[in-house]
Amino acid sequence: MDKKTLSERDICTKFITPAIEKAGWDKQTQLLEEVSFTDGRIYVRGKLTARGKRKRADYILYFKPNIPVAIVEAKDNKHSVRAGVQQGLEYARILDIPCVFSSNGDGFVFHDRSSKEDIETELSLDEFPSPTELWAKYKQYKGIETEEAEKVASQDYFFDSSGRSPRYYQQIAINRTVEAIAKGQDRILLVMATGTGKTYTAFQIIHRLWKSRAKKRILFLADRNALIDQTRRGDFKHFKDKMTVVKNRKIDKSYEVYLALYQGLTGYNDDADAYKQFSPDFFDLIVIDECHRGSAKEESAWREILRYFYKATHIGLTATPKETDKVSNIEYFGDPVYTYSLKQGIDDGFLAPYRVIRVNLNIDTEGWRPEQGKTDKEGREVEDRIYNRKDFDRNLVIDERTRKVAEKLSEFLKGYDRFAKTIVFCSDIDHAERMRQALANLNADHVAQNHKYVMQITGDNDEGKRELDNFINPEETYPVIATTSELMTTGVDAQTCRVIVLDVEIKSMTKFKQIVGRGTRINEEFGKQYFTILDFRNVTNLFADPEFDGDPIRVKPVEEKTDLSLVVQEEEDDKLVAIDEETGEEIEFKKVGLRYPDGTNVKGNWARVSEPREKVYVNGVDVSVLLSREMYFDKDGKPITTSLKDHTKELIKGQYHSLDDFLNRWNSTDKKEVIIKELEEEGILVEALRDAVNHEVDLFDLICHVAFEQPPLTRKERANNVKKRDYFTKYGEQARKVLETLLEKYADEGITNIESMDILKVNPLTQYGSPLEIIQKFGSKGKYLAAVKELEQELYKPGA
Repeated sequence: MDKKTLSERDICTKFITPAIEKAGWDKQTQLLEEVSFTDGRIYVRGKLTARGKRKRADYILYFKPNIPVAIVEAKDNKHSVRAGVQQGLEYARILDIPCVFSSNGDGFVFHDRSSKEDIETELSLDEFPSPTELWAKYKQYKGIETEEAEKVASQDYFFDSSGRSPRYYQQIAINRTVEAIAKGQDRILLVMATGTGKTYTAFQIIHRLWKSRAKKRILFLADRNALIDQTRRGDFKHFKDKMTVVKNRKIDKSYEVYLALYQGLTGYNDDADAYKQFSPDFFDLIVIDECHRGSAKEESAWREILRYFYKATHIGLTATPKETDKVSNIEYFGDPVYTYSLKQGIDDGFLAPYRVIRVNLNIDTEGWRPEQGKTDKEGREVEDRIYNRKDFDRNLVIDERTRKVAEKLSEFLKGYDRFAKTIVFCSDIDHAERMRQALANLNADHVAQNHKYVMQITGDNDEGKRELDNFINPEETYPVIATTSELMTTGVDAQTCRVIVLDVEIKSMTKFKQIVGRGTRINEEFGKQYFTILDFRNVTNLFADPEFDGDPIRVKPVEEKTDLSLVVQEEEDDKLVAIDEETGEEIEFKKVGLRYPDGTNVKGNWARVSEPREKVYVNGVDVSVLLSREMYFDKDGKPITTSLKDHTKELIKGQYHSLDDFLNRWNSTDKKEVIIKELEEEGILVEALRDAVNHEVDLFDLICHVAFEQPPLTRKERANNVKKRDYFTKYGEQARKVLETLLEKYADEGITNIESMDILKVNPLTQYGSPLEIIQKFGSKGKYLAAVKELEQELYKPGA
C-alpha cells in the first residue's frame, strides 16, 4: 500500500486510530474524532447571517468524559510526521490540554506541555501512551499531587437524558475550579461573559464537589429574586429534594443545597440577620453569583455573610469584576482561575454579534439654551443656561426629545421587524413612563391589538414586573418593547432580545457590559443570531475603551450601608445618584467625611440627600436628527476610527499583496463564497463596504477598486459585456436560455447565487423544468457546472 496516495481520513482510519486503540483507549468513551469545539462566528450580511468555520480537532482523548488529556492532529502522508504540531499546540492552549500529538500515519511526534522544557519526542505507532500514562501527565500539568485531590479532580460530571454537555470553555472553568479546590484553594473567581452559562457551570462545579463529598453543604447566593428563580427552575432542579430556597428568613437545616438572596439572610440589625441561625462552619462551599455587586464592598452588610462563613470555600461568579483601590473582587477571591470574554464568545460563535447605530440629535450635540422668557409646562421661567445631554431627562425633560427618540426606534422597527423584542434603557422611572407612552402613541395599531405591545418594566410598576417573565420567554409574543431604568440591567435572560436602545448616560463600564449582555444570547430556533444597539447618547464610545473586554475594570463603589439594594446610576466627585431596585426610587447622596491635605477623601462615605431632585418639563422645542449612522468594528471588537475604505484596503493588502495575487486566488477558487468567508474572518465587512461604495458592484470589483484602485464595473455592465460577445451561440437553444437567465440573476443578485445548485429551484429558472431536467439540457451535471464556470470566466475576463 502506497500511503502517499491515501487521504487524511484514510490515514486516520487505517493507522492512527488503530494505534491509539491498541494503547488501551476506549473508542466509545475516551477517543473522540473530528471534534468541533466552537460553533463558528456569526457574520451579519444586511439582514442575513452566515456562520464562519468551526475550530475542529482531529482527535481529543479523554481520561473521563469532559476531562481531556491529549489532542492529536492528523495529516496525510504527503506531510511530515510533525506537520500538525503547531496547530495542535494552538488548540491545546485554547482547550487547556497538556499533551499534543502529530501524526502522518508513520508514527507520532509528542509535545509534552506538562514538562517545564516542553519536550518533543518521536514515537513509533506502537509506542502511543496509555490512558494511565497520559493521566499522570495531566496531574503533573495541573499540580494534582495527593490521592484525595485526584479523587475530587476525577469526579464524574452530571449527565441526564437530555444529552447536554459543557461547551469547551465551561469545561475548562469547571475543571480548573474543581482542581483548585482539590488542591486546597478556598477563594476562587470565575469571569465569564454574560450569556455564556455561568449558572450551568456553577451547577456542574457544585455537583461534582457534592458527589465526591468534598463539599457537603452548599449555599448559592444572589441578590435578585429573578436570579434565584431561574437557578431553582433551571440547572439546579437536579438537586431535587436536597435543595431549598431560603424565604422569609426561615431556616431549615435539614437540606444540603441552599439558594438564598442576600436580602433574605441579612437585616438592618443583628437580630434580623437570619444567616446567624447557621453555625459559622455549617457551609462547606458558598457560590456568589454576580459577585461584582453587593459583596464586592468590603464594608457592606452583604460581605458580613462571607466573613461569618469564612471557613467555607467561596467561589465568585461575574461577567464584570470590580477593581478599585477600595473595592476589589480580585483582592478577595484572587486572580481569576479562568476568564472567558465577550470577544471570545462572539469569535467562537456562542454569543451574538452586535450592530451599532448611533443617532445624534441636534440638541444633544449642540446643547439647548431657552429663549428669553421661556417657561416650563407649569408656567415658571426656565433657568437661562445651556442644557446638554447630561441634563436631559435628569434635570430637564423636553417632550419633543422623548418623542423623537420614540420615532427613530419605531422607524427602525418598521424597517426591521415590529415584533423584535426590544429593551429601551432610560434615565429613571419617570423617563421610562414617558417613553412607554410615546412609543404606545406611535405604535397605536399594535397597542390596539394588545396593550402589552409596549410595557414599562420598572421596580415600582407591579403590572410591568409581572410581565418580565413573558418578555424573556421566547414563546410569548408580548410584551414586544420594554421600557426600563435599572430593573433589567442584570439577571434578565432575554434570549430573543434583538434590539437594545440606549437613551441614558452611562459612565460605569460594569453597567455598560451588563446592558450589552442583555442582547448577547443566541436563539437560532427563533431566528435570534445578532442584535442591534440604537445609541442616542454616544454611550457606545465605551467600546473603544481598553477596559471593555480587557483587564478587570475600575469603578467606584457605593459606600452606603443601609440601603442594600442600591445600584449606582451616576457618580461625580462630590455627588452620587443611585436607584433602589426594590422601590425604583432615585436617591441622591453627597460625599462626607474627613479629607487628606491634598483634598482627597479619607473614606468614601456617602450621606443621603433628603430633598428630591426637581425636574423641569418643557415643550415647544425643535428637536431633529443631525446624523444617524452605523458604527463598524474591527475583528478585535474595537470601533473603526479610519474610513471604512481605508481600513478595508489595509486588511485586503494583508491578504493579497498585489492585484495579480488576488486575481490568481479569484480565478482558482471554485466557489466565490469561500473568498467572502475568508475576508470576513479577517474582519472585512463585505456588506458594509458594498453599502459605502456601490450596491450594484460585484465583490470582485469592490476589492479591485478599494485595494488596487481599479475602476469598478457594476454587475449589469459586466453582464452586458458578456452578451455583446455573443458567447452563448456555442450552446443549444435551451441551454443558452438557462445561461442567459443565470446571467440576469448575476446582474440582480451577484456571483454567489449562480454558483449554488439551489438557483435551479427558483423562478425564473423553474420555467425550464426541474433541476434534473435543466442539467440534462447540458448533457450532465459536470457539463452544467463547467458551463457555469466558463460563464464566470467570461464575466471576469481582463478588459471586461
